Amino acid sequence: MASNGTIIRLRGVTKTYGEGATAFQALKGVDLDIDAGDFVAVMGPSGGGKSTTMNILGCLDVPTGGTFEFRGHHVETLDRDQRALLRRKYLGFVFQGFNLLARTSALENVELPLLYRGDAKKARHDTAMAALDKVGLANWWDHTPAELSGGQQQRVAIARAIVTNPDVLLADEPTGNLDSERSIEIMELLSGLNRDSGITVLMVTHEPDMAAFARTVVHFKDGLVERIEKQHRQGEAVA
Repeated sequence: MASNGTIIRLRGVTKTYGEGATAFQALKGVDLDIDAGDFVAVMGPSGGGKSTTMNILGCLDVPTGGTFEFRGHHVETLDRDQRALLRRKYLGFVFQGFNLLARTSALENVELPLLYRGDAKKARHDTAMAALDKVGLANWWDHTPAELSGGQQQRVAIARAIVTNPDVLLADEPTGNLDSERSIEIMELLSGLNRDSGITVLMVTHEPDMAAFARTVVHFKDGLVERIEKQHRQGEAVA
């Protein structure tokens, strides 16, 4: 069992794509502990294993070997439906491309996970409005993505990711399509959610300026964790 402070634990995780002569080993034995409430930036060159690891952590893929524990439960033993339930109940996702439905309002986009969960209409509305308020867009609830800036669209995407009150938020290059000013706004928002709501944030980024907002930086290289750095994150007061 994982300790109370560890929400995610990987031990000897491997991932191989293909078979025989064409097989490619994307992960070669990853060991990683992630503490509940941490803000983790995942970095490394393309092909280093970070995206494969994030897909496994997000229950979007399964390891070929090794163990993956989430709150002490062995995820690698779960079937597809059980992984989907874990994903729906405990995880939120933010993508570089926002992935919003174009012809629906911000509110309707944020309501989607609650609709899939089967929540009643009024409960969906109230919970989605609260999430939009958390990201500073309560007054923009009736706007479609085309009527929002890139930064506002990413805020809607973050509201959609947190509307189910997940334990872990997985963000894949969340500032990749934004200019510097909007990127800082999004990073400050993620930092605030991590600090004030206790959401564990796992973020893939290529940008050191964005990684500066994290408390822990995990560097991947050649399918392995190369090193882990603890840092005083940007914008946080020294204790």
